[in-house]
Amino acid sequence: MTSNDILRQVRQIEIRSRRLSANIFAGAYHSAFKGRGMVFSEVREYAYGDDMRDIDWNVTARFGRPYVKVFEEERELTVMLLVDVSGSLDFGTASRTKRELTTEIAATIAFSALANNDKTGVIFFSDHIEKYIPPKKGRKHALYIIRELLELEPTSRKTDIGVGLDFLSQVMKRRCTAFLLSDFYAPQPYDNQLMMCNRKHDLGVIQVFDRRARELPNIGMMNVVDGETGKEMLIDTSDKKLRQAYQQYAANLQLQTLNTFAHAGVDYVSIATDDDYVKKLKRMFEQRRR
Repeated sequence: MTSNDILRQVRQIEIRSRRLSANIFAGAYHSAFKGRGMVFSEVREYAYGDDMRDIDWNVTARFGRPYVKVFEEERELTVMLLVDVSGSLDFGTASRTKRELTTEIAATIAFSALANNDKTGVIFFSDHIEKYIPPKKGRKHALYIIRELLELEPTSRKTDIGVGLDFLSQVMKRRCTAFLLSDFYAPQPYDNQLMMCNRKHDLGVIQVFDRRARELPNIGMMNVVDGETGKEMLIDTSDKKLRQAYQQYAANLQLQTLNTFAHAGVDYVSIATDDDYVKKLKRMFEQRRR
């Protein structure tokens, strides 16, 4: 892909993302995320009814009487995108691949943050951190993020979601709003990291998938390739038992993934490559306001 091709795609995504952000997401985004972060403001003497967990023990020891920390709503948000760039995202049988869908969704969120005057950063991960873009404001920064979403060539095709979550906890010391975008085809467990990250930050999960990855078509002999390991296998899709076994395997894998989300207490949405992701995202934003 030439530089002109990349610039053309960046421009197309910017136009579409800005329109969606302005016309559809602006209100929902603002209501869902604005003011959810809390920052330290001051200390004052303890009063009856104050939460004991807010006591500042250092100040209390210094003055010999209890003082509590006072917090206020943070008016400016930091939005972090955790983007899976492993090999399995290259799959797609509908109008776009999972990677293309992820790029559009991430760009739309970035421009929603831009319209809301929030900072945006990105963590690209496979089975290690591929690239980290620290959060900043502005259109130029948003365009840089889109370009990286389009251009980044990962050095590994494997996945370790826990690596991305651990890195977020390391680089973001203060509470932020984060979106984890992945198909969640991950051999390594990430349950604990997901739970800990959701406790520290305001985390939303966006699962992308392709319907053909959950059921095999009846088209006879077919060569299948694992997008992450490169392993190839010739299978006979006319075998009904094989199709049923694969469908059950895919259903069990998805159930396990959803159970992980539920156990961690994260808000999530699953979006197929042939879905209207606008409606799905808007619904997710609206649910977070409740």
